[in-house]
Amino acid sequence: MFKRVVTSALIFGAAALAPPANAQQHTKCLDRDTMVQILETRYNETLSSVGLQGSSQLLEIWRSEASGSFTVLITNPEGTSCIVASGQNWLTFESIEKVGIAS
Repeated sequence: MFKRVVTSALIFGAAALAPPANAQQHTKCLDRDTMVQILETRYNETLSSVGLQGSSQLLEIWRSEASGSFTVLITNPEGTSCIVASGQNWLTFESIEKVGIAS
């Protein structure tokens, strides 16, 4: 449960950091196959998580365990993928031990 909360927080946090609408003309969009090839070969990233955004867009998180880089994509039904966020030092939490007084 906590893992989902952390993942959701990271996704929504990344979405909040997306550039404003007037700056999105510089967003990098390519057909999904080309984008995947670049992420896999140039950045050594693999698909880590996916989720539906609305009924027509797929949100994808790609990451590299080796370098810590990550890329957040939105893919539309026509097969076009756009980078909405990217960065370094991605952390994955498998589980977090609860500390405190039992109630």
